Amino acid sequence: MPGFCRLCPAQKKDVVLLQCCICNYPCQPWWQDRKRHYWHCSHCGCVQVPAQFYLAAADEKAEYDKHENNPDDTGYLTFLGRAATPLIERLRVPSSGLDFGCGPGPALNRLLEDAGHTVSLYDKFYCADETVWLRNYDFITLTEVAEHLADPLATLELLWQHLRPAGWLLIMTKRVQDLDAFKRWHYKNDPTHITFFHWKTFEFLATKWGTVAEAVADDVVMLRKPA
Repeated sequence: MPGFCRLCPAQKKDVVLLQCCICNYPCQPWWQDRKRHYWHCSHCGCVQVPAQFYLAAADEKAEYDKHENNPDDTGYLTFLGRAATPLIERLRVPSSGLDFGCGPGPALNRLLEDAGHTVSLYDKFYCADETVWLRNYDFITLTEVAEHLADPLATLELLWQHLRPAGWLLIMTKRVQDLDAFKRWHYKNDPTHITFFHWKTFEFLATKWGTVAEAVADDVVMLRKPA
């Protein structure tokens, strides 16, 4: 679908519009702040940042290095408990899982291991263990990861393939509530946040995978793979 993005003056007419990074529906240029442009998908509600505003890998990692996610911090563990508790309630003991995007100081795995489960770790910057793709899992978690994904559909499809039947995919990310509020939303200000999910985005994924999206917290969604 050809079009012209009034938010991108360097573009010329007849440039192909962006496709939504989740549902592949044509996106529309929607809004820009002083640093970046944002495109909105009317089909699944996703808001995405165009690729020209992505950080280089070294700069992206430098931003992550600033985070102080101490696995011994009780406040941080309480935060992760919003994901761990509903997952633990749904798992058989023992189950095996993957914490995708675990970061430099993994903590969610501790909560899950204390409940009798085993957890493998993967992070492209801090724990790039490619052997995790040699097996399948009863659960896979992404806590504060989905908003960083440049190609979220491909990544989520890969993770879904590595779930065993009846396995759980847990995604923790703050959701777009409405477009007007988005403009004042602090969450968009992190330069590593490039994909923003709406509830409709999760409904699209659930329909695609033949399951149901379950909101277990304001920022936590779980999807169960059909048995």
